[in-house]
Amino acid sequence: MDHSLLPSWNRAWHGLAASGDGRAWFAQLLHCYVEPQRHYHTLQHLQECLTHFEHVRAAAAHPHEVEMALWFHDAIYEVRAADNEQRSADWAREVLRGADVEAAAADRVHALIMATRHTAIPSGQDEQLLIDIDLSILGADAERFAEYEDQIRREYAFVPGWLFKRKRRAILSSFLDRPRLYSTALFHDALEQRARANLSAAIAGRRVRAGASA
Repeated sequence: MDHSLLPSWNRAWHGLAASGDGRAWFAQLLHCYVEPQRHYHTLQHLQECLTHFEHVRAAAAHPHEVEMALWFHDAIYEVRAADNEQRSADWAREVLRGADVEAAAADRVHALIMATRHTAIPSGQDEQLLIDIDLSILGADAERFAEYEDQIRREYAFVPGWLFKRKRRAILSSFLDRPRLYSTALFHDALEQRARANLSAAIAGRRVRAGASA
């Protein structure tokens, strides 16, 4: 078991005044993130999200809720399913309510996870922060972004190449068409320019040069 993430889990769990030590849920979540169908939605992605959160947690209105939402946001991930976020959010709320977390806090965690469907522009301080963290991969350096694209393709290996390219371009274009990719000033200033370069290159079927300006 990877115990390097345990301090983050404990901080979120105890910060929400959850009963018990929560270690069984920690172990179960780690198991989820190493399921064989995952190539991007793995412990690597969770670790990257939690690392970003470490740097920006002071910007959260309810930091323990944001951190817990990050832990659960990809807990359920079946590539062919359309309700992963719903099931992940429902599971998070069930776990938290079962551990005597206040209903209002559990509901806010649920809403944060549902926002990771990326079907609308995020609103509210914590939602904006969490979504910026989840989308931070779009502003990664060229090598990591290329790895991310390869990982997504591996997750959808069952989709014919021509269809995958068409749908992937549509998804990436929907992000690029937004006036702002990142809602918070923290992420906008740090990643917006590079994310747009990454997206433009991916849509055009080429790779961003290593060392391209951020």
